[in-house]
Amino acid sequence: MQFLAGSLLELITQTSTNLPPDVRAAMGVAIRREESGTQASQALEIIAGNIDMALDDEAPICQDTGMPTFVIHTPIGVNQLQIRKAVQEALAEATKRGKLRPNSVDSITGKNSGNNLGEETPVVHFEQWEEDEIEVKLVLKGGGCENKNIQYSVPCELDHLGRADRNLEGVRKCILHAVWQAQGHGCAPGAIGVCIGSDRAHGYTLAKYQLFRPLDDENPNPELAALETRIMDEANRIGVGAMGFGGKVSLIGCKITAANRLPACFFVSVAYDCWAFRRLGIRVDPASGAITRWLYRDPDRPVERMAKAEGFPLTGREIVLNTPLTEEQVRALKVGDVVLISGEMYTGRDQVHSYLMKNAPPVDLNGAVIYHCGPVMLKQGDGWVTKAAGPTTSSREEPYQAHTIRTYGVRGVIGKGGMGAKTLSAMKDAGAVYFHAIGGAAQVYARAIEKVVGVDLMEFGIPEAMWRLRVKNFLCIVTMDAHGNSLHADVERATGAALSELQAV
Repeated sequence: MQFLAGSLLELITQTSTNLPPDVRAAMGVAIRREESGTQASQALEIIAGNIDMALDDEAPICQDTGMPTFVIHTPIGVNQLQIRKAVQEALAEATKRGKLRPNSVDSITGKNSGNNLGEETPVVHFEQWEEDEIEVKLVLKGGGCENKNIQYSVPCELDHLGRADRNLEGVRKCILHAVWQAQGHGCAPGAIGVCIGSDRAHGYTLAKYQLFRPLDDENPNPELAALETRIMDEANRIGVGAMGFGGKVSLIGCKITAANRLPACFFVSVAYDCWAFRRLGIRVDPASGAITRWLYRDPDRPVERMAKAEGFPLTGREIVLNTPLTEEQVRALKVGDVVLISGEMYTGRDQVHSYLMKNAPPVDLNGAVIYHCGPVMLKQGDGWVTKAAGPTTSSREEPYQAHTIRTYGVRGVIGKGGMGAKTLSAMKDAGAVYFHAIGGAAQVYARAIEKVVGVDLMEFGIPEAMWRLRVKNFLCIVTMDAHGNSLHADVERATGAALSELQAV
C-alpha cells in the first residue's frame, strides 16, 4: 500500500481545511435564518468568511484541530498494523505542514509531543467488514466542544426542566439541557450526537459515532427520527444563538442512537460538536492504498462560497483601540460595543495563567491585552508565521484571570464563551473588559496578525506558549464591561427561562 500515507495525508488536510457539503448547507440555513444586524448575524457572517478563507489557503478552519479520531473498516486479512503506522506518518506530516496544531500532551509530564503522536494519540477504532475496500473516516473535534460533552444518569433533576425520567421524554429533557449548558463555550451553533443507554464508556463512544452521520440523513428508527426533529425545533427556540450571543439558531444537527443497557443504569450521553464540524472519509484500494472515492463530498463538484463579501462586515460604528489600553479607554466601553484592536497583544492559555499565579510575567502586562489563543505556528527562517489563530474557551481561565487583572494591570481579555463572577468583579474594580472574538474563525484572525514579534515560555509547547503578536483591526465585541455588566450572564438567564417553557411542551 505504497500510496496509503499520502491518501491519509490528503484526508487529514481536507478534513481540517474544507468543511463538508452537509455542514456548509446547514450553516447556510443558519445564516439565512438569523435576524440581520444582530450580534449573532454578524458572528455568522464572519464564520462564513472564515470557511472561505480556509478553503482558499488550504489552512485550518479552526486552530484547535482537536484529538484526531479515526474509524477504519478493513476487509478480512488486511494488515491493520500497517494502516496504523501510515496514520501516524500522515498525522506527523500534516502537523509539520501546519494543517494540524500539535495537540498531544503527556498527561503526566505536561510535555507536548509536537507531532500529534503519543500514548493513545491518535484515537483509532478498527472494525472488520466483508467489503473489498478499506474505509477511513476522520473527525476533528476541538477541546472547547469536547469540554461540553455531557452524560446524564437518569432519573435526575435538571435546571429549568425538573425531573428527567427513564423514557424518551426524559431523554428529550437531557438533550435540551445539554444544548443549553453549552451556551457559547462550545462555539454554537453546534451539532450533537446522542446515545441512549449502553454503559458509561461505550455510551460516549456511540454518541461520538453519531457525528459521522450526514446532517441531512434520516434516522431509520421512526421514534428516534421524530425525536431528532423535535429537538432541532425546540433547541433553536431556547435562544442561545451563535457564539452564545442570543439568536434563532443554536443547533445545526441532532443525531440519536440507542443501545441496550444494564437494568440498574440509564445513561444519556451527548457528544457536542461546534459549527466547525470537521468530518470526512475516504474509500481506499487495499492493494495500492490509493483513494478510490470520497465520502460526504464529491471532489469534482465546485465548492460553493459561503460569505456574501470578503472581509469583516463593518458598519463604520466600530471603536478603534490601540494597545496598550488606559483605564479611561476601558471604562468608556460598554457591553455590545464592537471594537477594532491594533498594536501588540499576548496569547495566554492554561499553562501561562497557571504560571502567572506564582511567577512574574516575562513581559510588561500593564495596559496589555491577553488573548486566550493557542495558535497554529510554523517556523520560517528565524521567525514564525501564524497559520491559524482563533480564540479558545475562556472559562478555563476563571480561576486565574482576576489575579492577572489586579496584579499585573491587564486591561483587556480576548476569548470566547465569556467568564464568571470572579473575573467580572475584578474587571469592575480594576478597570478591564472582556472582548469576545468569534470562535473557530482562525483564518479571519490569522490575517489580522501582522507579525509574530516574539515568544516566551516555549517550554509549554506551541499552543500553550506566550506569543507576542502585532495585530491590526482585530475585531471583537465587548461582552463583559468595567461596570459589572455581562452579556453571557444575561443570555444564560434568558435562555434558562426559555428552557423552562419547554419543560412540559
